[in-house]
Amino acid sequence: MPNSFSSQRTQETPRIPMAKTTKIIRRSIYIFLQNYQHFTTTVAVLAIPFAASILLSQALVPSSSSLLPLIHNRLKTLFQAAGFPPSSEFFSILSLKLSQTISSSIFTLPFSLTFLLLAKASIIQVLRQHKPTFPPSFSSLFSAFSPLFHTYICNSFLILSANATVFSLLLIAFNFLEGSGFSSPNCILFLSAAGAVLYSIVLANALIISNLALIISGMESCGGYLAMLKACVLIRGRTSVALSLALPANLVLAGIEALFQYRIVRAYRLGGVASHSMAFEGMFIAYLYSISVVLDTVISCMFYKSCKIGSWIEQEDRISYYSNQTDTAGDDKEGYVNLKNCEENV
Repeated sequence: MPNSFSSQRTQETPRIPMAKTTKIIRRSIYIFLQNYQHFTTTVAVLAIPFAASILLSQALVPSSSSLLPLIHNRLKTLFQAAGFPPSSEFFSILSLKLSQTISSSIFTLPFSLTFLLLAKASIIQVLRQHKPTFPPSFSSLFSAFSPLFHTYICNSFLILSANATVFSLLLIAFNFLEGSGFSSPNCILFLSAAGAVLYSIVLANALIISNLALIISGMESCGGYLAMLKACVLIRGRTSVALSLALPANLVLAGIEALFQYRIVRAYRLGGVASHSMAFEGMFIAYLYSISVVLDTVISCMFYKSCKIGSWIEQEDRISYYSNQTDTAGDDKEGYVNLKNCEENV
């Protein structure tokens, strides 16, 4: 009986949408094209202010004379006071990138909490219904926006906690090496490389859980830490698929940011004057960025649905397995009784 269960499970595995990342991407593109008019007009226009703030922050934050140097100096002082080696190039690069990320996040936070969440709520309201209405009503948008807002705040604390955890582990490791006498440049370089890998893995998983928690909060109308717990349970065993889905989306967004830097920021710094054509081109690039954000949200929704289908199939397999085990135990008990009766008759 267990062999039949395993063969049944093998036959059902190819039907799970999680089996191939390309299936989720193809399904997402199909859904996007099916609702093309709504996604490229209403939702994309809602996301344009957020996209513009992201693109402008990449240009304004590095040239800022107060915010970025202040945060960078504070982080360097914090790392030195914590005991991290000042000669490590990893921590100098990390402090610079963290200061740029924090400055950009402060600049874009109002747009993230309003326009980005409204755009995501509009997409989720369309995809959670079998027969959606266009455009979604204001009451439905508000009902989806409220849990998204609470989850976004909790996600911020999750990302801060992930950073603090990695820095604490690195601090313990560097202090242990220094106390053991292994403070050579090669040991510091090796530990810095290991720290970079660990930091990338932890941060990537935290971002994936945060993104899935936002989708869950809109789909299931539960916000805050409950959505984050559901995301941790739902993504179990599917992290590689989530990473493979997030990688191309982030590459596209990074490419659009590089295009804005090359076509707009570079041209403005060389010419010193902002022309009308430059403004229209910047608006078009911001629109491309918003379209990419919309498509990334659709992919996240399809990933959520595929996770739910996979969890339902796994749950049905467990139920059928335990029922088969119960039937097998009952058959063995009945066979034992019949054998005992035959022995007594003989």
